Order: sequence, then structure tokens, then C-alpha cells
Amino acid sequence: MQNNDILRSLRYTFDFNDSNMIEIFGLADLQVTRAEVSDWLKREDDPEFKPISDLKLAIFLNGLINYKRGKKDGEPPVPEQRLNNNIILWKLKIALALKDEDMLEILSKAGRHISKHELSAFFRKPEQSQYRLCKDQILRNFLQGLQLKYRRT
Repeated sequence: MQNNDILRSLRYTFDFNDSNMIEIFGLADLQVTRAEVSDWLKREDDPEFKPISDLKLAIFLNGLINYKRGKKDGEPPVPEQRLNNNIILWKLKIALALKDEDMLEILSKAGRHISKHELSAFFRKPEQSQYRLCKDQILRNFLQGLQLKYRRT
């Protein structure tokens, strides 16, 4: 999945306005402008579209954790230079304080049924034999399930 699609989906799911988005980036110590946020949220066919880097999406997800759960004492987490779907899923799990059962329920809302063992494989260390890469379709289903669960209508 494209980073911009993930950012767009989270903004829509939680009904964040530009000020919320700027605040969330700020909670992870990155000052962004309304214009930057606007360009990241535009569709790919818009001439003013700008792709958001892995680093900036990681910062946003760290900010989302702080926004939803409060800042932890001590050193802030170092944002990842490279993201994959497993890391994104992990950060969303932390931000929303989800348990495995919650995540399975969210996936099933979007029509994706996986076992608890399959889910736990996404959160293992890459060097473990049970580790599995989270494919785009799983992340897409998870984001869709989040919308079904959290989106105010």
C-alpha cells in the first residue's frame, strides 16, 4: 500500500481535520505545515500531490500513539527509516490499545478471517521462523475494518 493511502484512510476513519493532523505530527516532534499535509492527502493524479516518506509516516504513527494514549516519560521512540505493513499494523495496534481479539474482530468486519496464529506471526521478529510478512490486502482490510468500527456516521 502507498503511505499516502494509509494517511488518507486514518484521517477519514478518525475524522481528523488539518489542525488535528498537524497536532499529531507535532506530538512526535515534527512540525509540518497545512500545505504539506494537504499535498500528502491529495490523490495521485493531482498535480500538487506529494508522496509522504516512510520516515514521516512513522513519525505520524508515533504521534498517533501519543495522541490516543498520551506521551510516555523518557526518550521518545525513534521513527523507522523504512516501514513495512507489519510495523504499520503494530503501531496501529499500540495506538488503539488493541488486543489480538480486537484486531481479529476488526479484520472480520471487513470480511477477512484469519486465525490468531496468523495474526501473531505478523508481530514476530523477522528472524523467527514463524514470522510472516503482512501483505497489502491484509492491511487494506484492517484499515477498512477500522473505518467500520470507528468512523462516525
